[in-house]
Amino acid sequence: MQNQKRVVIDYVSPQINCGEFFIKRVVDEIVNIDAHVLVDGHDVIAASVWYKHENEKKWNETRMHLVNNDEWKASFTVKKQGFYTYKIEGWVDYALNWQHGIERKIADGQKVTSELLEGVSFLKTTSKKASTSEKEYLEHLQHIFIADQDYDEAIKEAGSKKLHSIFIKYPEKKLANTSKPLQVYVDRKKARFSTWYEFFPRSSSETDGKHGTFKDCERLLPRVAKMGFDTLYFPPIHPIGEVNRKGKNNTTTAHEGDVGSTWGIGSKHGGHKGIHPQLGSLEDFKSLINKAKELNVEIAMDYALQAAPDHPWVKEHPKWFKWRPDGTVQYAENPPKKYQDILPIYWESEDYKNLWQECLDILLYWIDCGINVFRIDNPHTKPYYFWNWIISEVKKQHPDIIFLAEAFTKPKVMQQLAKQGYTQSYTYFTWRNSKYEFIEYMNELTQTELREYMQPNFWPNTPDINPYHLQGANESTYLQRYALAATLSSSIGIYGPVFEYMISDALPGREEYLNSEKFQICHYDWTIENKITTLITKINNIRKEQEALQQTNNIKFCHIENDNLLAFYKWNNARTNEILVVISLDAYYSQKGSVQLPLQDFGIVNGQQIQVKDLITESSYNWSNEWNYIELHPTLPFHIFKVVK
Repeated sequence: MQNQKRVVIDYVSPQINCGEFFIKRVVDEIVNIDAHVLVDGHDVIAASVWYKHENEKKWNETRMHLVNNDEWKASFTVKKQGFYTYKIEGWVDYALNWQHGIERKIADGQKVTSELLEGVSFLKTTSKKASTSEKEYLEHLQHIFIADQDYDEAIKEAGSKKLHSIFIKYPEKKLANTSKPLQVYVDRKKARFSTWYEFFPRSSSETDGKHGTFKDCERLLPRVAKMGFDTLYFPPIHPIGEVNRKGKNNTTTAHEGDVGSTWGIGSKHGGHKGIHPQLGSLEDFKSLINKAKELNVEIAMDYALQAAPDHPWVKEHPKWFKWRPDGTVQYAENPPKKYQDILPIYWESEDYKNLWQECLDILLYWIDCGINVFRIDNPHTKPYYFWNWIISEVKKQHPDIIFLAEAFTKPKVMQQLAKQGYTQSYTYFTWRNSKYEFIEYMNELTQTELREYMQPNFWPNTPDINPYHLQGANESTYLQRYALAATLSSSIGIYGPVFEYMISDALPGREEYLNSEKFQICHYDWTIENKITTLITKINNIRKEQEALQQTNNIKFCHIENDNLLAFYKWNNARTNEILVVISLDAYYSQKGSVQLPLQDFGIVNGQQIQVKDLITESSYNWSNEWNYIELHPTLPFHIFKVVK
């Protein structure tokens, strides 16, 4: 038999898969709660959100407010890393119900002597919880509610705001109903805002043809920090297999001196806990990690769960691979790509427990060395529940760890990885080009359920992806793509110095680099500074200074009647920092139009003057109209305006 609860709590949001997965926030962010709370009949009801951190014993309560149509809202701020639990409580508020009823009767001119007597019971109940001064006030009301000579004062006080606020403060929650508990996981702020730079350590040498070392990487740290990057990501640094090693441009035959793909992990020199001997020692790597931290840069490692044919695992743990009748293992494939130098792990192995534990031990090993950020290679080719387990295990001990999923694959697969615990995700930004595509994709990321659990990371290029629009592109195109990534998303990354030096030769008809650094050492003059490096530095510093650009979800596209101009407004939660961005999508010709300002969002009326300051050029403009003229040239194809009211 059901109990006597009357209040129904429905459609609680945010929640993912009916609470199966947690939503995500970073420290000091707000969780906005919505719920349908309703009751039979016409009684007055009330609702609260209860929440607490996993290390707290006491719950915190914040009252919800009715919006309309039985829809209630509230919010709370998460202050610490880790899990918070939240739930909704709803109840019939009989004291408020009494006050609402008597107010209507008094307004109708009815005599309410009986109703006043009825109210005394609510005053007595509330007095038990009230402060001394409040108790004195309630005792006074009890006296006048029963005294005929005080009737006029009694009906005035019965509907007073003071009594109403006391009833709100000390509710009597009879027959309350509570929703099931839901969770939010809170990361450090870098989970939401990060600026990545990727290069191959083996290409860091000052001498052409010489294998780079961690000491060479230390020399380049000031360049990375000066350009405003806070995360330096390295492709795998482990020993590279010699069996089936790839040659230059992914040829199946390696010649003498060919260094192979860094993702062909494992050789006689070691496996996933080893370091390629030509890069240096473990002490050298730890030194690099510490030197980077001194410059506020974190080293991100690549975590690629695969093995070269001569990886130590192949002999030590043969059950971790699926052997064919002829005694061989099918190499990895992603048609039309073939990876003859890589053996895929057999995730259905009967020895999976030891396999999973070893995979966890690898992460913990590098975390102990000082690594807090991992970019995961091809996570969509490993079981989802494996990722749920391993990320959870790591986070229990090391909540600062950030996991970036490198999964350019089907949308629902990318979403599932985010649900299972990944902190950030690569995205389809690389292949979005038109105004319509950008708006549609950003609305998908920020206006749907995805905003609650999937943090995008926008990369204009990667060692795997040389997009067609960058092949042979001019300087303006590179500036556009960086400005788009850096202002649309709060987490971004580039593969350099290929990007800033506009190196874009491609395999014919393919989105792949010719003479790909994946299969050979490249030599760069790292001292070169150009317009792209200058503007990347400028943009990155703006991102650090402007809180509105340190999140992705608060975005609104502005109308501008030119398909080659993209305009949008971004703001921080307190709306103390507001940014207006206009970017030309034409790399060859000037584009102009009038942008419609979101005056209501600015909190101003048409005709009221505002100032916008271009953070790139330092120029300021005074605007007093809803529509304002914009003209952009390929030489500087974007404005980043700070709104000053």
